Order: sequence, then structure tokens, then C-alpha cells
Amino acid sequence: MATAVLPLYLAAIGLGPAALGITEGVADFVFSLSKLAGGVVGHHVQRKRPWASAGYLLTALSTAGMGLTNSLGPLATLRGSAWLGRGFRSPLRDYLLADAVEPTHFGRAYGLERAGDMLGAVVGPLFAALLVWSGFHFNSIIRWSILPGLLAASCMFFLTKDRQAPIAEGRSVAEQKQSRLPRTFWVFLVGVSLFGIGDFSRTFLIWLAAKALGETSSHGSTVSIAVLLYAIHNLVSAVAAYPIGRLGDRIPKISLLAGGYCVGVGTNLVLALFGSSLHWLMLVIVLSGVYIATEETLEKAVVAELLPRELRSLGFGILAFANALGDMAASLYVGFLLQSGHAHRAFTIAAAVGAAGSAWVLLLVRRIRRSALVEH
Repeated sequence: MATAVLPLYLAAIGLGPAALGITEGVADFVFSLSKLAGGVVGHHVQRKRPWASAGYLLTALSTAGMGLTNSLGPLATLRGSAWLGRGFRSPLRDYLLADAVEPTHFGRAYGLERAGDMLGAVVGPLFAALLVWSGFHFNSIIRWSILPGLLAASCMFFLTKDRQAPIAEGRSVAEQKQSRLPRTFWVFLVGVSLFGIGDFSRTFLIWLAAKALGETSSHGSTVSIAVLLYAIHNLVSAVAAYPIGRLGDRIPKISLLAGGYCVGVGTNLVLALFGSSLHWLMLVIVLSGVYIATEETLEKAVVAELLPRELRSLGFGILAFANALGDMAASLYVGFLLQSGHAHRAFTIAAAVGAAGSAWVLLLVRRIRRSALVEH
């Protein structure tokens, strides 16, 4: 709900895409640090559930708080606080999820998690669009988001559990935790980071759609249509996530992820060439939904396969840290270039760095295949 109306709320109080870029950039910066912190904390504590629940609670309270202010400083601070909770909980939740299934089901598990997350991101914008259409102001909609946020925190605390950690034969828990992350993980992380620098916040799609529709008022039918388009984007991701995860359990996950990265590069190229056209934006929304589902499902599934259980929390935190740093950089330069009227340049840069990340992962795929052939 809050993410769907945030760019429109900023426009209604006289703040443009540069302000959106600052707000999302600050949020992504805090997001990156908190994800790393969550991974480190999870690496050193036995019980992940209480810490993950606290992250959900902080996100709920801070997000609703954005509806109580109309100046950039407090908005950016509260958005950052919300993303601090969201980032901190992520590696802990991902660890709990990997712990709940067998390795043969990592793809499906993360695909199901992404589908659930995106379904929530469909219902939220749809409900927000209905409220906007009914005449509710954006800040009221943001405040009401506290209800589903508190429900999510309650579910995480009361309906999940920590599994007892098995002790590897001949090794203590401390010895297991001192194991080093494998080299392949770090090589994979380089490709993830490069692609992330071209992976800007999807909230810019709402701004582009609203602009293409000629939106100028603080509420009305065109605003609702822009939010509905964002809901369609999330619906595409929700529908695609589980089948992609299931396919990733049958074929090499990293190869399928590289294909998703290539779809992301194509999406940014379409934006660079035809971003002002509403018809092309519809195609972008579909392509973006597919590649986001692929990226967010399979990156974690690949890391879960690469790392032993005792290193997964730390690995998830580092993965999320790298992703969030890239997203922060992308949101900042895209926001300022859009503000200055250089949309073509913004999305061309995003496509170029995304292509570099895709090429890196494809090279890693070839290296892994060669190593497998040598072993056989």
C-alpha cells in the first residue's frame, strides 16, 4: 500500500523524481547495511525467529509513520527506518526458510516465498487504488498500512519456529561457524553486484506510468490507473515466481538466473528507447515482473546451494548487502537523470551495467560446466 502511493504522495506535496531517488537511495543504503547486520547477527545467535519478528515490527511502525509528515527529511528517515527493519529480517527469514525444506526444494521454497510476497504487493496496491479512487488522501493510505504490517510481525513470531542445529561429526558449533565462505560464492557475488547497479527501484515505474497518463492531481482516476499498473507488475511476479523456482530445482539454477538477468537488460533497453509510451510501459511491466521474480527467487536458491548450513545466514546477509548497494546507486542516478530530463541516458546506463553483470554470471556458468566435465 505504502510503496504504491509513495511516488504519488511525493508529487502531491511538491517533490519530484529526484526526491523519490533520494528517499529510495537512503532507504536502499540503510537496507544494505541492515541486511548485512541481520546476516552477521543470525550467524552468531541460535534463535533467529525473535530477531526476524522484531524486523517486521519496525517496518510496520516506520512505514505507517511516513503518513504523519510531508517534508523530505522525515520521510527519508522513516523510509530508511522501515527498510532497516525489512533488511535486517531478510537473511534471518531466508535462513529459516532454507532450514524448513530439503535442498532439492530450495527453488520451490524461495519461489513460494516470492509468490506470497508479491501477492501481498498485488493486494496492497489494488486496495490503495480503491482508496485513492474513493477520495482518500495518500497520507491516510500510508497510515492504514500499519494493520497488515502488524499482522505480518505477529505471524512471524507466533507461527514459525527455529530448528535445532545438527552438529557435524567431530566439529563443534564454533568450529563450523569459523568455516570460510567458498571462492565460488564471492565470484558469483561480483556478477550479482554488477547487475544490481542497473536494477533501480520499481517505484519509478509508477512515476513513469503516471507521467504517461498525464497525472497532475493529488488524487483521481489517472493516479489509480498508475497504481493498478504497479499491481499488475507484482501479479506477474507472483505468478512467475513458483514456476521459476520449480524449474530451477530441475535445471542448473545459476543458468536460469543468467537468463533472467538478460531479460532485465532487455527491459531497461525498452525503457531507454520507448519509456515515454504507455503501450511500451505495459510490456516493461510484464518483463520486469518476470525478471524480478527470477532474480529474487534464484539468487537466494543459488546461495543456499553454494553454502553449508552454518554459513547460510551470513551468506544471505552478504548477498542482500551487495544487492542493496547496487539498488541504492541505481535509484540515485536514475532519479536525478529523470529529474533533469535524461530518461534515455538513465535507462541506457542501467542496461549497460546490467549487461556486464549478466555476462559475468554467464562466464561463471561456463566455468562451472567445465569443472563438472573435468570431474566426470
